[in-house]
Amino acid sequence: MDFDRLLEIKNLYFNINGKDILKDINLTVKKGEILPIIGVNGTGKSTLASIIMGLSGYKPTRGRIIFKGEDITDLSVTARAKLGITLAWQIPANFEGIAVREYLSINNKMSPEEALNFVGLNPKSYMDRILDDSLSGGERKRIELASVLSIKPSLVILDEPDSGIDIASMDIILNVIHELKKNGSSVILVTHSKRMATIADKLVLMCNGNIVKKGDAKKIIKFFEHYCKSCGHIGKIDEGVLNEL
Repeated sequence: MDFDRLLEIKNLYFNINGKDILKDINLTVKKGEILPIIGVNGTGKSTLASIIMGLSGYKPTRGRIIFKGEDITDLSVTARAKLGITLAWQIPANFEGIAVREYLSINNKMSPEEALNFVGLNPKSYMDRILDDSLSGGERKRIELASVLSIKPSLVILDEPDSGIDIASMDIILNVIHELKKNGSSVILVTHSKRMATIADKLVLMCNGNIVKKGDAKKIIKFFEHYCKSCGHIGKIDEGVLNEL
């Protein structure tokens, strides 16, 4: 057994109403690794994130998911969370009516004050705020990232964390990702942002439900910018074009 392998996805398919949304996905994430998954909208990135987390309605049609050497394909989202997997959604999770202090105290291994400071929010101003519409989307996203930091999970899946944020918040998110790695967490980063993707030396490119390339980040991002954005994942990428990578 390779003890450096935290997560292994083997020959995974996901089918809805007779249509393959994901096809023959094979992926390995090592301990302490940051692995961006890049692709245009609609390529299956967020679906893959939901399957790894085990969300309702996202059980693979076939294939296996191995985490820390254990087959978790049939485990619930709660069981996976207990094993150390967490997912931060593109739209922050809804925990209406509880105070930020309470939210950041759930399974925390870092003080709420420390976590808020790290994401650029003054604890004196936010600790007793209620999670409701009085907080902006950007504030909610920062608070969710503070929560992820505070529980120090083994595997973090960040689904489009840069969506709808400003440049200052982008820098904070990148700092959070580096801190997660420093604390020993592995990070799967779902994105279509060139800046977010270049946080790691290697990345994964998805197109039309397939992983079409893994490897050098700079080369794949150059390919993505040149071919994928104009293609729109409508058809299969030409093998000759892929071989240019």
